[in-house]
Parts: sequence; C-alpha cells; structure tokens
Amino acid sequence: MKHQKWLVFVVALGLMAGTAGALTWLRANQKLGRPGIKAVAIPGSVMMKIELPERVLDFTSTNMPEPEVVVGYLPKDTSYAGRLYTATNGLQINSTIILMGADRTSIHKADYCLPGQGWSINEKTVVNIPVAGPQNYQLPVAKWIIGNAYQTPDGQKHEVSGLYVFWFVADGEQTADNYQRMWWLGRDLLRTGVLQRWAYVSFFSVCAPGQEEATFEQMKKLIAVTVPEFQFLPASGR
Repeated sequence: MKHQKWLVFVVALGLMAGTAGALTWLRANQKLGRPGIKAVAIPGSVMMKIELPERVLDFTSTNMPEPEVVVGYLPKDTSYAGRLYTATNGLQINSTIILMGADRTSIHKADYCLPGQGWSINEKTVVNIPVAGPQNYQLPVAKWIIGNAYQTPDGQKHEVSGLYVFWFVADGEQTADNYQRMWWLGRDLLRTGVLQRWAYVSFFSVCAPGQEEATFEQMKKLIAVTVPEFQFLPASGR
C-alpha cells in the first residue's frame, strides 16, 4: 500500500512538472495573432488604435475616453475604443471595443461585470444580425435583457431595463459564446503556437420597461451599418 501511494505521488509530481514545462514553453514560443478588427499599431506603444465610425445613419456620436477600469485595472496591452451614439428620438447607445494583447485577461465574462454594476440579467438569447457589404453574412450576437433600479432624492424607486448586445471576434472567427472563444483560443495555441487576439465588442442601451424590443430594433440597425466599418469579414478573405 505504501508503495502504491508513493507511485501515485511520483506520477502526480511528474504530471505537474510536465504541465508547468508545457505552459512555460507555450509562453516563450507563442505568437500573437492578428486582430479581427481594423486596428493600427501605435508607435512606441503596446496598444493599438481602434476607431468606431463617427457618422452612422441618422445617429450623432461622441467619442468616449477610456474609463478608469481600463486605465487602472485591465492589462497594459489592452486596446480600447468607445463611442456614444444618439438617435433622433433621443435613444443613446454606448458602443465599446476591448482588444486583448498578449495578456488574455483583458476580456472578462459579462456575467460578472454587469451584476457588479448593479444590473440583473433577466433574459439571454443569441440572435443573428444581417450585415451587408462585399460579402453578406449573419453576425451572431448575444442579446441580453437586463434590469436595474434607482432611487430619486425624494425616495421614489424607479425600475429601468437595458439591452446589452455583444460578441467576440478574432482573425477569421467570431462567436457570441465566451466558452467557444476560450476553446478556440486554447486549440490554436496548442496546435500552432498562435495566441488568437480576441476583441470583445458590445453595444448597450437603457430603456423603459416594455421598450426592449423597440430599442433592440434601433440597435440592430446601428450594428448592421457600423460593423463593416471596424470589423473584418469572418472568413479569411479581406
């Protein structure tokens, strides 16, 4: 019995050492893949410049600076772009792109971020948005209906709804599923030594309860026209 326990211990140590060695080798030999969005290298910086289109349909827009969470919390090689779009009826839609570098922790699950900001996730679906261009295709996006509540100075409690639409895109690949993204990332890293450079694209808007679908229709139009301006085709042909 003692011999068996010793053998199990030695095998476990060997597996741990082998895994550590493999991870060390991967870190030393991995290559960072190309982004699936249109980004330009910034001289003297590990970050890249990303631009969301200023003029889209009848929306006006304002460039949004990097929030404190990006500057102070995310890895230093994280690239960011943000723009606030306003429709003629006053609806505001906030769009952001977070592009990872060699540190894959730039991208976090929305399941953690939204509740941390006070939002409850009420409904999750995946839908396709038709995107027109040189090659028409269907863009799969996660469409989440979320809710929150706030209290006015006079003590009145008000409930609000929100639409959070997002997806992930890398060189030649796109998905609305974070687990799929992680699987592809690990697969390519092991097979080719290339660390896929994923971007997390999101569109967010607040609306009154009951106006979720009407809000999504406006978001869908904005996304369909905006995406070809900053994102490459999902296939390799560009």
